[in-house]
Amino acid sequence: MKFIKNHLMFILPLMAILLGVEFYLVFDRTTDSYEQGLKDGYSMLVVTQKPVSLEKLQSLNKHVSSSVKIKRETIVKEIAKGVSESSTQEILTSLPHFYTVRLDAYIATSELDEIKENLESDTAIKSVETFGSSYSSSYRLFSFIKLSLKIFIGFMGLVSLLLIIKQMEIWRFTHLQRMQVMEIFGAPLMLRSGILFRVAIIDALLATLFTSIFFVYIKFVWATHSGIDIMRQNQDELFRISDIMMLLLVALVIVIIAVTTVVWTSKGVEE
Repeated sequence: MKFIKNHLMFILPLMAILLGVEFYLVFDRTTDSYEQGLKDGYSMLVVTQKPVSLEKLQSLNKHVSSSVKIKRETIVKEIAKGVSESSTQEILTSLPHFYTVRLDAYIATSELDEIKENLESDTAIKSVETFGSSYSSSYRLFSFIKLSLKIFIGFMGLVSLLLIIKQMEIWRFTHLQRMQVMEIFGAPLMLRSGILFRVAIIDALLATLFTSIFFVYIKFVWATHSGIDIMRQNQDELFRISDIMMLLLVALVIVIIAVTTVVWTSKGVEE
């Protein structure tokens, strides 16, 4: 029972870190599709004195991805009802040209202002409407959620790492006699600590396995029956085979850091 407890005291904090890493990977993938939707749903209005090509707009700012000219005839038809044909033609001639411009990425509000300045620097462009207030509100909320998640995962990872190091110190005292015997026979420090590395690596494999099983369950069972649309729509993003290698790499790096820290900080105490 004590053996299982000691291993759980190492595996559980390590799983907490791996869960945080995987949740961030899932969040990053699902928000990529959300960002794509925000990008595709956003456009700015550009008013020009004369026709402007897409190449011209792209030369003014690299984030311009496409432009669609709004038919002026449609606008005139709405505002010139009951007006004679000649007057309608005069209105059409006097109207500027309107373009719906889309961007190639979901960018910061500061970059949005920069795009507006770049476009309006051309004398052929009369004005640019970025609809900045609604865009800024969505962007700030989205950025706040991402920042909050990063801070939470970072804090949880730090606390879990300290718990792992503390458990590693307990293991070191458990195997202290064996390590001291090896020291008497001239074994180098890292070789004497081999037992700690072996146990830590085994627990890293177990933590990776348990974390992977948890997310496989979320992907194939919980998400299917959750009734949450965003889960169903992004079910493929909830877990990937490549995530296993990422989690294993993170787990191995953490345990190596933990073991090395304990070994080198306690070197002077042994001697």
